[in-house]
Amino acid sequence: MKPTDRALGIFEAFETVGRPMTLSELAEAAGLPVSTSHGIVRVLMERGYLYLTSRRKDLFPTRRLYDMAAKIIANDPYIERLEPYLGALRDATQETVIVGKRQQNEIIYLSVLEGPQTIRYSAAAGALKPLHSTSIGKAMLSRAEAGELRRLLAESALASVTDHTLTSAQALFDDIAQSRERGYFVTRGESVSDVFAVAVPVDVNRDTLGIAIAGPRHRMDGQIERIAAVLLDAKRAIEQSKP
Repeated sequence: MKPTDRALGIFEAFETVGRPMTLSELAEAAGLPVSTSHGIVRVLMERGYLYLTSRRKDLFPTRRLYDMAAKIIANDPYIERLEPYLGALRDATQETVIVGKRQQNEIIYLSVLEGPQTIRYSAAAGALKPLHSTSIGKAMLSRAEAGELRRLLAESALASVTDHTLTSAQALFDDIAQSRERGYFVTRGESVSDVFAVAVPVDVNRDTLGIAIAGPRHRMDGQIERIAAVLLDAKRAIEQSKP
């Protein structure tokens, strides 16, 4: 495990456990030796990221990481411009809204705005997903010329994520080609078995992102065209807006 992974593991342990912890509890939650955790904790305390509570000398993060993240996010080159549209999309569809970007052979979620329903698709910003099994991934692949797309698919390991994942290069090529004609891209249980999603590619700040609406099959089925129309309207509004 790399040093960076170990340090991040400390914060991820706090996220998972959700309470102050002793050093030994923290080490166990992070999957690290106590001696390794002690060194990381000492540095984080010296830098103001962790503090000791009065109870049992438990450790807990300060707000420093939160405040730093808030300042970083405020300067995000994409999300600030998209934020008003994302809220409107969630309100219009009552489902989860996702912004993603291609990162090599994967999609990274840049922003997730979960729907208000009790049963909904949940995900986290920073999640990495396969290109071939996600609606945003298909939208990103659609920007390649036909020859380049065939080459990409032929060279890719189209692993089965669910029983519905398209693992044939020809079937995926045909799906993307047909979807490109209508302007939106759909997955029906190809990434998560009971989740349908609709996505469109959006040009933002001279780059291409994907915006998707995702929700449980029982609500999304029969609503694909309506949701696609809402997404396409948002795409036009975003691309016509001033940076």
